[in-house]
Amino acid sequence: MTSTPNIQPFRVDVPQEQLDDLSARLAATRWPGDLPGVGWSRGVPQSYLQDLAAYWRTGFDWRAAEALLGALPHFVTEIDGQRLHFLHVRSPEPHATPLLLLHGWPSTVADFLDVVGPLTDPRSHGGDPADAFTLVVPSLPGFGFSTPLAGPGTGAARTARLLAGLMAALGHDRYGVQGGDFGAFVAPEVARAAPEHVVGVHLNAAVTFPAGEDEAGALTGADRERWERLESYNDGYMQVQAKSPQTLAYGLTDSPAGQLAWIVEMYQRLTDLPADGLPEDVIDRDRILTGVSIYWFTATAGSSAQLYYEEMNPAARGREEWSGDDGDGDGWAPERGTVPTAFLLSRNDVTVRAFAERDHTVVRWTEAERGGHFLALEQPGLFTDDLRAFFRSLR
Repeated sequence: MTSTPNIQPFRVDVPQEQLDDLSARLAATRWPGDLPGVGWSRGVPQSYLQDLAAYWRTGFDWRAAEALLGALPHFVTEIDGQRLHFLHVRSPEPHATPLLLLHGWPSTVADFLDVVGPLTDPRSHGGDPADAFTLVVPSLPGFGFSTPLAGPGTGAARTARLLAGLMAALGHDRYGVQGGDFGAFVAPEVARAAPEHVVGVHLNAAVTFPAGEDEAGALTGADRERWERLESYNDGYMQVQAKSPQTLAYGLTDSPAGQLAWIVEMYQRLTDLPADGLPEDVIDRDRILTGVSIYWFTATAGSSAQLYYEEMNPAARGREEWSGDDGDGDGWAPERGTVPTAFLLSRNDVTVRAFAERDHTVVRWTEAERGGHFLALEQPGLFTDDLRAFFRSLR
């Protein structure tokens, strides 16, 4: 960095006219109808979405959610031309380990509200003060309050360089990184960008890929089962976000019911639900709507989807960030990470250990018997305990 970034306090404060506009749009929703008897098999059932949208309009208290967010210290800065919003929550413990905590899609910094206290102040939450972290929790570029997106080319590798620059600007010389979902793509890239500064990388909800058909065909046991689940996964939303993020943005930015449906389907698919369960059976309905509201008020449906475009189009991501032959025709695969890395798997994650060990220096592998894709929301205690255990081993 050529100069020290200007870091300013930030307050989440949505104008009342935006709340009124949201209410009016929800009340005027044009509903499409749906087929009887198909449940969730073709997307979000209309009766469910109508009920949730009505609650969003008349029952959900955004000002209460805003107050929860506002109880934490927010900041904004600019790194290499990109605006970054982040929480910087300092631990009361003098020797706390700095930790960069990264969300994915369709998540936000609000996903971590239940773990901030236990991670920064374990002494007050029945834990060992030696396990304390000072947290830096950014909104990824194009997400939430880290807008506008400065331009094309902001994939995982560039995002990682921006975040390494942020940690340097904050004076954190040695730190850990945790990432889930798209954060699990970015976190190892932070370690590749600044290996002398990253003490360890902790990942959950990570997706791994084979370096060719022969490697996939050789899988056995749990690895084969996870790979087959990934291959059969309905990735329609991913294909749209990766190929036409701008076109998608018009519908989701204009219709709160559309934005709600686009996100809540992910919670129904990816959480650890009982049979015929609903997302709010495992995640508080208000917490789900807090995240959806952030996407709506910041109009980031399109800019957040750009990360999919960058990562799933080889020409967009830039060959200088990749090396080696992955055997799938584009001729590029990530370099193996050298920083100690931990994987935390929920019951329905699809991380293949053989691929993970090929790409990372794996020193911890935990397979949980509960929880889904959004562990910090679904199982905050499990998430916190595994983080503590991993970084405790690196001290």
